[in-house]
Amino acid sequence: MSYERKLDELNITLPPAPKPVATYIPAVRAGELLFLSGVLPMRDGQLAYSGKLGRELTLEQGTEASKLALLNALAIARQELGSLDQIVRVVKVVGHVASAEGFNDQPQVLNGASDLLVKIFGEAGRHARVAIGAAELPRKAAVEIELILHVS
Repeated sequence: MSYERKLDELNITLPPAPKPVATYIPAVRAGELLFLSGVLPMRDGQLAYSGKLGRELTLEQGTEASKLALLNALAIARQELGSLDQIVRVVKVVGHVASAEGFNDQPQVLNGASDLLVKIFGEAGRHARVAIGAAELPRKAAVEIELILHVS
């Protein structure tokens, strides 16, 4: 099945690909791998979720932030590839979660993104993952997600 059609079936509209906020490029292709830079939970050019999980934000808000960051990442992938149908497999997700002292549910926060990848890509969306607690993230973001994709 086409991943682009799957987005339609799930009533998911990808946002415009966010622009870099510093001196880097959003993605680098090396052979059959596409490496995405860290992506924040942006909506309409503004950070949608800021603060630390376990203090300013709930686990549910963190999960939504990870989904939004993932959708932004997929928008970058589409921009780079022309279509999500060029994705063969999601290889790895690295997620950074701004965490208050004592917050240790980083894996649950990133399940928002991971579960959405499996909904969209099926078995090809199952991936290796790292969930890291961070003291601070750029622009006071709640989460930042990186992707490595196998592409055709």
